[in-house]
Amino acid sequence: MPGASGIVLYGAAYSVYVRAVRLALEEKGLDYRLEEIDIFAPETLPAGYARRHPFGKIPAFEHEGLALYESDAILRYIEERFPRPALLPEAIAPRARANQLLAVLNNYAYRALVWDIYVERCVLPQERGAADEAKIDAALPAARRCLGALEDLTADAAFLLVERPLLPDLLAYPILRLFRAAPEGTRMLLDYPRLAAAHTAMAARPSAQATRFPVEGEG
Repeated sequence: MPGASGIVLYGAAYSVYVRAVRLALEEKGLDYRLEEIDIFAPETLPAGYARRHPFGKIPAFEHEGLALYESDAILRYIEERFPRPALLPEAIAPRARANQLLAVLNNYAYRALVWDIYVERCVLPQERGAADEAKIDAALPAARRCLGALEDLTADAAFLLVERPLLPDLLAYPILRLFRAAPEGTRMLLDYPRLAAAHTAMAARPSAQATRFPVEGEG
């Protein structure tokens, strides 16, 4: 049965975007049920999942008869349906900045930091025995450009985690958590003190502890 809020989240605990939604639910104190969906094992997908997400991705979401997919839509629904504590600023300019940060994270940072560096360095070698060093080297300038943009965009705003977590924090944290697992990510993040400090602060929050990636273990 769903939790008291009636929220069901479909996805996998290893997913950056599923974790971002879980972080939002945890920060708002909402009960929910996570129904595990492993899109990399299509033979295990439940019958009818294509109706929940016609593109075969995660997360998908259901609440009070409303079915959604795409994490941006889910996060914004959660924010509007359960407005306290707020995860977006009320003022127009800071809200625009938050949306800009989300776009940078979605459109640039996720691919470079997670797929091109973390997955290539930490995941694929377990399957094929070695990382593609050329691919990682090619991704490093894009990763540095992303981190520099995020550091610059947060210089004069209450992001990332200067006052309290907001939606950009909740997406940045799982991206940076995986990126940091690669040695290239650990070294590079040292050059961006605002991002590094926000990452450390977010890691200590109960929401981050409650939504740990499987690769983080139990400790």
